[in-house]
Amino acid sequence: MPNPNRGSCGYQSSEFEPEYDRPSKSQLKREMTALQKMGQELVEQARERVKRVPMPEDVREAILICQQIKDHEGRRRQMQYVGKKMRTLDEAEIALIQKTIDSWKGASKSETAAMHALERRRDKLLADDNALTELMAEHPQLDVQQLRTMIRNARKEQAENKPPKAYREIFQILKDLQKSKTAANADEADDADLDEEDDEFDDK
Repeated sequence: MPNPNRGSCGYQSSEFEPEYDRPSKSQLKREMTALQKMGQELVEQARERVKRVPMPEDVREAILICQQIKDHEGRRRQMQYVGKKMRTLDEAEIALIQKTIDSWKGASKSETAAMHALERRRDKLLADDNALTELMAEHPQLDVQQLRTMIRNARKEQAENKPPKAYREIFQILKDLQKSKTAANADEADDADLDEEDDEFDDK
């Protein structure tokens, strides 16, 4: 009975065939698409933000030029060029850029959450008089009379379906108070760090 593994040229097996680690065409296409998308994300950011991203200057310049082009076809061509420049980056450069973009997204989420918290607090001020007392306890520098007048005006706006001018002004006041509180906390943290450094110096 003939051996099915034996051919005219001996054993036919892939055992001794060389192995290639080259990426497949579909994998290369996915990587190109991902880099093009990353370039698009950078183009859509503010110029000052892009200038702070760690990347080669030629890649940054291509992105900044693309941001300035208003013509649809011209922008499309420049966007293709941005994608081409993105493909010249090595893995470490790509990882660093992606890390920066991810940090932006994280910041955006926290900013959105903070904004929603301020909106809820504003609605509470309009619905519950005790909320103003709580706010006064947290922020002694608050101009209570001004805010009380705005709350009254905002309630009137809602009752009469008027433009929410006072409603928006209350949000701005809460936002400013939050900024002041954040800055004060940062100053306290800096002072604490300095005190710790002084203690360490004294110990030495």
